[in-house]
Amino acid sequence: MKRLSLAIMFVICTLAMTAQDAIRVNYQGAKPTISDFITAYLTPTYGEDGECDSEAMNGIRNAWERHRKGLKQQEGDTFTLDVKNGFAVYEYKYFEGACEFMTRIEMCFWNEADGKHKLFAYNHMFYRDGQYYPGQYDGLTFMRYNNATKTMKYHSDAGVQAVYEAKSPSVECSFALPRSGKDIIVTLWNENGKKTQKTLKWNGHGFLAPSL
Repeated sequence: MKRLSLAIMFVICTLAMTAQDAIRVNYQGAKPTISDFITAYLTPTYGEDGECDSEAMNGIRNAWERHRKGLKQQEGDTFTLDVKNGFAVYEYKYFEGACEFMTRIEMCFWNEADGKHKLFAYNHMFYRDGQYYPGQYDGLTFMRYNNATKTMKYHSDAGVQAVYEAKSPSVECSFALPRSGKDIIVTLWNENGKKTQKTLKWNGHGFLAPSL
């Protein structure tokens, strides 16, 4: 598998995404739920050549549609939705020889302190035999939702970039979004097989990076 550092991927994705238009979030009721954010984010867009924006999202798109329709998931797929806590997680597991591979995608959102915005996160991770094994699609993406316009745009100023900049080049890092609480857990995967965890504290509009 082609591998890129998360820091490089973060920059590439941010530059590409900021050029895109805002995404409309349709919902019923007084305010959007995690389901509405997921639907808006996963709705495919097509370029001038008619090709879909990202085939890497086809697996989770299919799982989300099957969940919405009450259909059984395909083999290896699981999708868990927790509307009350504003959290969802998709996993796809498969084996190649004696190795187990897993794609895990988490999604959640926070209400910002100003009462005018929400922050939606999409977290893509890939594991091999339980160890983080980042590939070209891995990383944490944020979108900021505006209550007034009912749209969300890609957001690169949530404080997470500081983690990429502070860590050692030989260390990989993965993120775990909160199903309960508001903070993000950062796991640092060292070359020697050891791992340590730090906490990204939510401050009402973004995150305070820990000392690494």
